[in-house]
Amino acid sequence: MGLTHFAVSLGSESAVRELTERLKARGVTIIGEPRRTGDGYYESVILDPEGNRVELTV
Repeated sequence: MGLTHFAVSLGSESAVRELTERLKARGVTIIGEPRRTGDGYYESVILDPEGNRVELTV
């Protein structure tokens, strides 16, 4: 099946929002703006330079 995504826990919702905005300002592709998911997680999703999904979560 292979790799689905990487996940990094940042510790707080504000950290997820702030890092997402900083990365967006640097031109990183954001494919999922910060939000609460259906299963209760707070996350955003970006693409790394190789196109891998990276989930930024609390």
